[in-house]
Amino acid sequence: MGRAPLVVGNWKMNGSLKPNADLLGGVVGGIEGETCDVGVCVPFLYLGQTQLILEGSGVKWGAQNVSEHAGGAYTGEISASMLTDFGVSYAIVGHSERRSLYGESSELVGLKAKALLSADIQPIICVGETLEEREAGSTFEIVGAQLEAAIECVGVAGIGRSVLAYEPVWAIGTGLTAKPDEAQAVHRFLRERVERKDSSVAESLRILYGGSVKPDNAESLFGQKDIDGGLIGGASLNPEDFLAICRAASAAVN
Repeated sequence: MGRAPLVVGNWKMNGSLKPNADLLGGVVGGIEGETCDVGVCVPFLYLGQTQLILEGSGVKWGAQNVSEHAGGAYTGEISASMLTDFGVSYAIVGHSERRSLYGESSELVGLKAKALLSADIQPIICVGETLEEREAGSTFEIVGAQLEAAIECVGVAGIGRSVLAYEPVWAIGTGLTAKPDEAQAVHRFLRERVERKDSSVAESLRILYGGSVKPDNAESLFGQKDIDGGLIGGASLNPEDFLAICRAASAAVN
């Protein structure tokens, strides 16, 4: 059985109540009939609004981060159990912006994924290299180490309950995109790394591509054997663009 493609929007630090309602309504109104799975990861403040609009629709919702702690004196943090109160299906961990701007280590990313799994929320675990690392020929070394740190924390079974997302840092918000064969090579490498530990987990694991995915490049990316959809940044803020990307993902399995 093939892996059902998944497209998840990452709104990042964008949104306000009225535009959110319009955006979510547009996505719900246009998604009917698509065969891919669809989700949106919104800022914490808008999870309640998102739940009200999306509940009962074909679109799932999630958060963009989580604390590794279950609760306690951690002012400003949000626990996985709090996210369950809002019906969250997904949460992003290890996004390059969290790693680079907030100093999150691969070990911390693994702990966050573990916290999510304990609350039955599916982590979207991001890995990716910088431009300097790619030019130095270190892509596989970097993403392999990031993946291994997650496996060490949650085990290969935990990876099987997660989603991976390959996001080359140099392609996020820059307008640059990895060529389909370049992206496929990294996705294949990640799947083979998991396959060494458990072939059935590797076969069913969904690995998304993220990095300036747009309607005009989505089809060529999603047509690659080991690319199972996308983690979409800027294009997820435009319902027409986001829906076009979802249609490309659906077509990849038709």
